[in-house]
Amino acid sequence: MDQLDRQIVAALQHNARESTTKIAARLGVARTTVHERITRMESRGVIAGYSVVLREPQDESKVQVVVLLEVQQKETTRIVKRLEAYPEIKLCLSINGEYDLLLSAEAPRIEDLDILVDEVGAIPGILRTNTFVVFGRRIDRT
Repeated sequence: MDQLDRQIVAALQHNARESTTKIAARLGVARTTVHERITRMESRGVIAGYSVVLREPQDESKVQVVVLLEVQQKETTRIVKRLEAYPEIKLCLSINGEYDLLLSAEAPRIEDLDILVDEVGAIPGILRTNTFVVFGRRIDRT
């Protein structure tokens, strides 16, 4: 992928229904160039598909936290299985460095997340946690 491909993908991530004509005009290239590049990226599997993202209803705003976990390595699989039971946990990533896992969790109230973090921290094999409250999203391509 070159710079133009990355710009096309970014445009599609922002609005996958935007016309190739509008994307081309914004990027200063021909519509056929955008169309051909999208087709090529789809056939190569770079673009795997398109989806619909539903907006959260305004009355259901949620608080989000990021939690770093240091775990006993031999317990990682068992811990991840336990974490799957919490619907508030939306993402669990294995990371390198001082911590081993990164969790993203959300709930309607900060108090709910306080309870979640306490429960997660009490799971055998978790050595320590570090929690951050998310104030806002600067870039969100999910």
